[in-house]
Amino acid sequence: MATTELPSPALPEAPHEAPRNGLIDYITTVDHKKIGILYIYTAFGIFLLGGILAMLVRAELAKPGLQYMSENTYNQIFSMHGTLMIFLFAAQVSTGLANYFVPLQIGAADVAFPRLNAMSYWTYLFGSLIVISSFFVAGGPAAAAWTAYPPLSDSRYLQGAGMDLWIIGLAVVGIGGIAGAINLVTTIFTMRVPGMTMFRIPLFAWTVLVTQLLIMFAFPPLTVALATLFLERNFGAAFYDPTVGGSPVLWQHVFWFFGHPEVYIVILPGFGMISEVIPVFSRKPLFGYRALVFATFGIGALSFGVWAHHMFATGQVNLPWFSIMSFLIAVPTGIKVFNWVATMWRGSITFTTSMLMALGFLAVFLVGGITGVFLASPPIDFAVNDTYYVVAHFHYVMVGGLLFALFAGIYFWFPKMSGRFLSEGWGKLHFWRLFVGFNLTFFPQFILGLQGMPRRVANYQGNLGWDGLNLTSSLGAFLTGISTLPFLWNVFVSLRKGKPAPGDPWEGNSLEWTTSSPPPPHNFHELPEIRSERPAFDLRHGAGHPGGHTGPETSYPSRGRR
Repeated sequence: MATTELPSPALPEAPHEAPRNGLIDYITTVDHKKIGILYIYTAFGIFLLGGILAMLVRAELAKPGLQYMSENTYNQIFSMHGTLMIFLFAAQVSTGLANYFVPLQIGAADVAFPRLNAMSYWTYLFGSLIVISSFFVAGGPAAAAWTAYPPLSDSRYLQGAGMDLWIIGLAVVGIGGIAGAINLVTTIFTMRVPGMTMFRIPLFAWTVLVTQLLIMFAFPPLTVALATLFLERNFGAAFYDPTVGGSPVLWQHVFWFFGHPEVYIVILPGFGMISEVIPVFSRKPLFGYRALVFATFGIGALSFGVWAHHMFATGQVNLPWFSIMSFLIAVPTGIKVFNWVATMWRGSITFTTSMLMALGFLAVFLVGGITGVFLASPPIDFAVNDTYYVVAHFHYVMVGGLLFALFAGIYFWFPKMSGRFLSEGWGKLHFWRLFVGFNLTFFPQFILGLQGMPRRVANYQGNLGWDGLNLTSSLGAFLTGISTLPFLWNVFVSLRKGKPAPGDPWEGNSLEWTTSSPPPPHNFHELPEIRSERPAFDLRHGAGHPGGHTGPETSYPSRGRR
């Protein structure tokens, strides 16, 4: 496989970028790559905890009756599972990859505000620890589900400090998220290397840009909702109490105005990772680059107009409007799927672990998307509202879509981050266990939902025909959990004695593949000319050359746009 080795002249390193890798360096670092790694490790730690809680939920539901926990404990377990996975893992792990790779992909030496970047990570960690600390207070953690609907979440029905810690912790995490979003948006708009126009930045950077814009507009309403709930619980406010003029539906409006964009905050970076992986392992350019860019912006814009489709059954929303908007948002998503398939069409596909994960993403996300179209119809939504059909759809989109895309990105970029390959054998074992386990877990839940099994229950009768499907789902959940072990072992071994990786091991397309693996502290010794959205490809084929920009000005790209 041909690779490109750029010359490495001895250029001065930035004064704050001494090549240290100890614990103290990671605690004090403002290097975007190390902060990205901190995000990734923290998010995966939370993912493992959330996965353990998920297996506890499925152990309880494997057969009828209460086996291992009380109903209140069950409520706490599944509420914290959703909280950890949605707020503290899914929305944050992509931020870690964005921190690491966006500056590399646009030719920058760092992010626009390195210290703000460090602050956003430590705020995320501190907020997460506040939420997790609720396990250790009297009364236990929050038990009002991850949506925290009043009156289930107010002090009349849910007493103790656990719910208050949940509110405070998520508010702190949200502040860090907004700070990080401002930083990444500013970086993309102002720190691109000369020649890197907006329509030459990679799709991953585009999806990160739209995601961070969504965060900037969606997180403030959530912060307001959390503040009002805290005031109601502790200071006698009455925003959501209908007996004194409040409205519990108000919480749903404000929460879902955040909550539906949150779906795309989670999944859009995954779209970007898939858009990086599929062209490389299909040996073809990405089909319809600009169409994918506009589709990404279309999804972002439309996501703010569909929040009330979560509220069809309340009777308080305009059903035709939100139904039409929900159907409409499927169009740009469908464009993306079509373009990914067209990219693979007649390509020379290499079935690496990363590509298998990308194909797994297409399969599970397609199922999630199609079942979501049914939920956009109010009559169907009324029939399956609050059943396991909704649980299955939600997990196919938010969990399956994210996990397969995320692992595709990790197997793809791990050589760049570490300088070593992950084992393909362990990787493919990981993929097949995850793919089988995931579908075994959640596909039976579609059938359970159509048969009427309600979600958020710890017990069910044994004469309703749900026993076999629940047992199958629980076995699949444990297989999914076990599938993580080969991945963890693979990372552990590869970091120590994995096969060394060159700078461009996959013959990639974007700019990060033109530097060493791992990159130097200042990211690039020299930059090629940027002639298209595929600078690494152009460099290999003679359309760019390492001497296209020379001197310190190009080794440390200007913060201004040229």
